Amino acid sequence: MSPPLCGQLPADARHAPDALGAATSRELIRLENITKTYRLGELEVPVLKGVSLSIARGEMVALMGASGSGKTTLMNILGCLDRPTSGQFWLDGQEMSRLTPNERAIVRTAKLGFVFQSFNLLSRTSALQNVLMPLEYSTRRPHGGTARHSAEALLTQVGLAARLGHESSQMSGGQQQRVAIARALINRPALLLADEPTGNLDSRTGDEILRMFQRLHAQGITVILVTHDPKVAGYADRTIRIADGMIEEPLRERISKRRTLRGRTSHEAERPVQEPMSASHYTGTGTWGEGEAWIAPHQLPAQDLVRLPAIEPANENQLDSKTALPQLALPSLARDSFLVPKLRSVMRDLRRNKLRSALAALGIIIGVAAVIAMTEIGQGSKAEIEKTIASMGAYKLPIFPAAAVNGGVSQGAGTVQTLKPDDVEEIARQCPAVADVVPMVGAQAQAVYGGRNWVPQQLTGTTPNYLAIREWEDLEEGSCFSDDDVRTSNPVCLIGATVERELFDGESAVGKTLRIRNVPFRVLGVLSPRGANMNGQDQDDCIIAPWTAIKFRVNSQGAGSAKMAAASGVVSTATSWNNPYCVATSLYPLASPLQQADSPLMVRQSNIDFILAKAAGAAEVPRAIEQISALLRERHHLAPGANDDFKILNLTEIARATERTANLVGMLLLVVAGISLFVSGVGIMNIMLVSVTERTREIGLRMAVGARSHHILRQFLAEAVFLCLVGGAIG
Repeated sequence: MSPPLCGQLPADARHAPDALGAATSRELIRLENITKTYRLGELEVPVLKGVSLSIARGEMVALMGASGSGKTTLMNILGCLDRPTSGQFWLDGQEMSRLTPNERAIVRTAKLGFVFQSFNLLSRTSALQNVLMPLEYSTRRPHGGTARHSAEALLTQVGLAARLGHESSQMSGGQQQRVAIARALINRPALLLADEPTGNLDSRTGDEILRMFQRLHAQGITVILVTHDPKVAGYADRTIRIADGMIEEPLRERISKRRTLRGRTSHEAERPVQEPMSASHYTGTGTWGEGEAWIAPHQLPAQDLVRLPAIEPANENQLDSKTALPQLALPSLARDSFLVPKLRSVMRDLRRNKLRSALAALGIIIGVAAVIAMTEIGQGSKAEIEKTIASMGAYKLPIFPAAAVNGGVSQGAGTVQTLKPDDVEEIARQCPAVADVVPMVGAQAQAVYGGRNWVPQQLTGTTPNYLAIREWEDLEEGSCFSDDDVRTSNPVCLIGATVERELFDGESAVGKTLRIRNVPFRVLGVLSPRGANMNGQDQDDCIIAPWTAIKFRVNSQGAGSAKMAAASGVVSTATSWNNPYCVATSLYPLASPLQQADSPLMVRQSNIDFILAKAAGAAEVPRAIEQISALLRERHHLAPGANDDFKILNLTEIARATERTANLVGMLLLVVAGISLFVSGVGIMNIMLVSVTERTREIGLRMAVGARSHHILRQFLAEAVFLCLVGGAIG
């Protein structure tokens, strides 16, 4: 028969009934030759050196030793917080030493409860929320208000009914330790581990906490007290001493601590114990007052026990690490790992650190705002550049009549008048790639106002849409002529800033009348100054009027169209170089000045000098040229293979320059925005890193009460995502 393990109860102590009740024969904890060695660089530091012991279910054991003896390391192994270097550790029949960290976390939340020396309550968190924290990671987590009701019931039973909403900083040390005990009990653990539970308490409060552990032990919970104080160990059924990483020779008999309200029993005379308190200190109300006497657990009134919340008990079946454990825990792990933390829980965690959350959100706000601002500035700058270059002719398509060819000799541009006003209307109607199109008629004449005269570089006849094509709709003064003025050949005009300066010498030109070839034109408006174009021509030295007025009032006939003039009955009186002595005479008698004034009939010719079209965009220029060419060939009845009787100029180089400039500006601003976002991101990462570093104690606490790695990751990701969403929305 193998000898009993060191620290194991003797047979008579395990089977004989006593005042505390017979301990169950089934082992809850069994350790065989447990070692633990830490490595510091190349140095190995052995802490546990072959520890073997067993603890029965329902025992209250004190693990006692001096500082550095290894008792805390042993407690970490018993609490599934650490793995031994070698040896075997069974908890409730399941071998623990080979479990993964997440599997050990499931065991902690299902079977273990921790009470720490320094309480380890979440700062700036109420007592109720501290107690509820282990349920966030429990595989048996209750739903609805059940969890809150259970937490409130536990806090009430430990005497903190009036402190549910108080934070840890608003409670005394004893009250904080009671909160820690309630937190350890919320999951109905089978084993309660207390590490120096009275180390930070005064003696009176410490006695109250230890008596509370006795009451929990009376309910069948296995309690392990880790301490170096013999007084604390005296409250336990059995003391296991550890020194230099090994278990000392244990006591072979169980020393019962039977006390009555009036004195000690004969069993207690075997060793010194603390003096009992007066019976008058016992309140008997089901909670613990400040001066309550020690009572043997079997003598406790039923209403004085701590009643654990009604949560489904843990599986009592023995668990095998390869079969039973996955059936118990892994389905819950898979089901729970993809659940998003409650928004309320995230908000509560962020409120606990308001300044840090505000700084992180501020970094996000600045980063997002900077990116959006730079993007909008880039888009605006790009649009402005495109607009400026477009006004200089980037998307314009001038359409000129082709040159006449006589005997194989080209007569030059404009010698054939093939473009008509109807062509303009059909281009606007049938060419979707063309944004706008206008007819153009040019002239060269002197403008006279009073005693001043000026010959503008451009005397142009067109329609009001010409200003839209030139991006020149914002007039310096006055208004533009209308389509009705074009239909009626109304002699009205717009003048540039240079013409206004030369003719009117600082006076307002609007409403004044100037003369062009003795035709009076009323000035309706003054164009905004533009300066020189890319060719160095002064854009402000111009007069713009309805094309019909220029065509029929100023020019009277098309340029170089002798046949059209002859057909109209007008014969030139100029001297012919072929017959210098022959003077041409009019075929009809000239009308008198009075007849001309009464009947101002003009010779109307149905052609225009050229057409100015504007493509819908840089990418639409080739398609616009193709559409215009197909339409004009059809309208002019050109046979397949015949040369075009028109010519379309493609300002491709200007369009390419526009695209390159816009892309360069956009890329530059995108780089600046990327730098801003990167700097903001580094700041946010720094804040979140500080957050993780600052909360290492909180992370350790959450893992001790059952949190798995994905729970911690999910919590920080949820907080970061929430801050990003809020900061991004504000930004």
